[in-house]
Amino acid sequence: MKIGVYGGTFDPPHLGHMEAARAAAEALGLDKLLLIPAAVPPHKALPPDAVAPQARLAMAAMVADGVNLELKSPGLAEASAAEMDRTGKSYTADTLAQLRERYPEDELWLLLGTDMFLSLQTWREPEKIISLAGIAAFDRTEADSGGMEGQARRLRERYGARVALVRLPRVMEISSTQVRELLVRNRVEARALLWCQVYGYILREGLYGVSADLKRLSDDDLRCASLSMVKAKRIPHIRGCEEEAVRLAERWGADARLARRAGILHDCTKYLELDEQLALCDRYGIALDELERVAVKLLHAKTGAAIARHVFGEPEAVCMAIYWHTTGKADMDLLSKVLYLADYIEPSRADFPGLSKLRKLAYEDLDAALLLGCELTIGDMEERGMPVHTNTLQARDYLKGRNR
Repeated sequence: MKIGVYGGTFDPPHLGHMEAARAAAEALGLDKLLLIPAAVPPHKALPPDAVAPQARLAMAAMVADGVNLELKSPGLAEASAAEMDRTGKSYTADTLAQLRERYPEDELWLLLGTDMFLSLQTWREPEKIISLAGIAAFDRTEADSGGMEGQARRLRERYGARVALVRLPRVMEISSTQVRELLVRNRVEARALLWCQVYGYILREGLYGVSADLKRLSDDDLRCASLSMVKAKRIPHIRGCEEEAVRLAERWGADARLARRAGILHDCTKYLELDEQLALCDRYGIALDELERVAVKLLHAKTGAAIARHVFGEPEAVCMAIYWHTTGKADMDLLSKVLYLADYIEPSRADFPGLSKLRKLAYEDLDAALLLGCELTIGDMEERGMPVHTNTLQARDYLKGRNR
């Protein structure tokens, strides 16, 4: 197995880091890519406003998740706490020795930016580093190539190093220092330099001096905040549901902006475990029936509605649409109907029997589409031997009565 090792302070990780990680994974044919935030960087002091190591690890994990999404390679990249689990300065030689013990038969490649690569011989134990891993340096422009090639030749001659130069397809002159400054001065510009989940996490956690009012977020900021709460593989569905909800709202006369915000938030608690879902229900006084207490897939609609209401200050119409988007109910309001169907028919949904008909019907007869959606859900659940929620059954019966 070929493993890339990409270290740094990641304070915060930005799109330049993401671009480099993606390019290295493709150029080197990596089987695994580890993003390793330094606990105590040996080459520079952390800035006074540096966030906690665990927060930097969480953001690095989001970038890794984003790389996997963009490369369509689940599990390729991951964040590692290897340097945070050790005391003292985070020396690369120690990290590689630790990884060699963990992966004794695998091929390690240390990924380095231009400046780090050009100064590698001045690091602590460069011989050990080079004996443990190949060196993959990011070659940003033609102008860099001369110095990079010269350094590669010196390292090969002096240490017997394995060196690969990785040309970045896009040059992104970004530093974490610049991003931190922009987060305070101009959040819109900062957002453009960060992976959406990382930016949303910074907003929600109030990192780097950001003091956003979560109950007054723009659509763009709300989207990032919501996406920071889920796994990256869910992003295509959430974005698809958002845009489908807007289209359906415009077709049937619902409020398109409320439909957008309901779509943005509808799955924000999708990946919480059962105990976390139940804790939120207890916290916000959400009554649950017997089935909901054991069916985690049903709970995210209820807890998502609570987060929309209490954390993001969304109006009741949005919260109710989120609340009913999984089971449906008898006599739903217009916005709830729109979100229920948008969640069902958005473009990234894998095809299943009846989906094409449902997509067409959703723009021809809203209630007939809802009835079909309920019937498809009930049929699927019964086929799999799973209980059907009473609200879905009642929604079907109500719609059947209206369509007689």
